Amino acid sequence: QVQLVESGGGLVQAGGSLNLSCAASRTIFSFVAMGWYRQPPGKQRELVARKTSIGITNYADSVKGRFTISRDNAKNTVNLQMDNLTSEDTGVYYCAAFSGPYGNDYWGQGTQVTVSS
Repeated sequence: QVQLVESGGGLVQAGGSLNLSCAASRTIFSFVAMGWYRQPPGKQRELVARKTSIGITNYADSVKGRFTISRDNAKNTVNLQMDNLTSEDTGVYYCAAFSGPYGNDYWGQGTQVTVSS
C-alpha cells in the first residue's frame, strides 16, 4: 500500500506557472512508473506525463515543451512543473503510481488547477 498526496494546485492566470508535487507515504523506487493525469471539466481522465523507473518519459502532445515531470526516488516525490499555462490545462490533477502487470496501481485524491484567461 502507498498513499499519494498531491499539492501545489490553485488558480493562476494564463501564461503563468505552477509546480505540482506528489508525496508518497513510502518508497517509490519499486514502481515501474509514476505519472500525472488530469480530468478536465466534463471530460475523462487523461495522461499528462509519466516517468518510468529507468527514466523514460512520456508527455501528452498538448503539454510537450511546457510541462516537465521529475521523479526523486530518494525523497519519494514526483513533481510536475507546468509553464505557459492555458485555460485548456484546467482540471483536477492526479498523481499515480504503477506497479506493472502483476501489481496494484495507486492514485492520489487530486488537486485542482484552474487557469483563468
